[in-house]
Amino acid sequence: MYDISMTIKKDMPVYKGKAEIRPELKVVRDYSDGDAHESEIKMNVHTGTHIDAPLHMLEDGEDSNIFLQQNPFYQAQLLDLSDIEEKITAADLKEYQIKNNVFLILKTRNSDKNYLEKTPEKFIYLAESGAKYLLEKNLQGIGIDSNGIERNQAEHPTHKKLLKNGVIILEGLRLNVVPAGDYVLLLSLLKIANSDGLPARAHLFDQGEIEEILKSYN
Repeated sequence: MYDISMTIKKDMPVYKGKAEIRPELKVVRDYSDGDAHESEIKMNVHTGTHIDAPLHMLEDGEDSNIFLQQNPFYQAQLLDLSDIEEKITAADLKEYQIKNNVFLILKTRNSDKNYLEKTPEKFIYLAESGAKYLLEKNLQGIGIDSNGIERNQAEHPTHKKLLKNGVIILEGLRLNVVPAGDYVLLLSLLKIANSDGLPARAHLFDQGEIEEILKSYN
């Protein structure tokens, strides 16, 4: 099992390193003035590991309610695209045997140690041509190891093409120790109604691993 979620903390990588969207964690009560310790968090729903609801980029798009009853398990395929230096294009993707109707996970140099911390504004992203090509695969979703699936594309065509066609966008993954291959993705979403995004916890399991885990409880 691989935990591919980002850790929520004050100095975590955020979209293009913008200070205004870093999470704020604050102690609101401690033992100096009471009998319990309590904290609160203020966080953009697009910080860390999360999915985008269509409303995020489409004015008439649906909100997070469409995800709240979905099965959290998906057949997933992970591609290692660590050699790509800027953006993932259709030409890059055509080099791989991408399966139909899976949740595609894109591993890039964004997962390299300290890459996003050092160059947050230069994260590797999925170009419009890549998104258009992947629509032919009838994917359930696309995940990527950056805080956004695209950057510096006028009018956000990657987001819009995918969201208009019902493809789940999963951002903020950490994939540095995960090899390419086929997995089962467990995508656990915070149950927040009427939102434009949902923070998530994401795990990848090797094929057959869940069954073996369940057997250990018999």
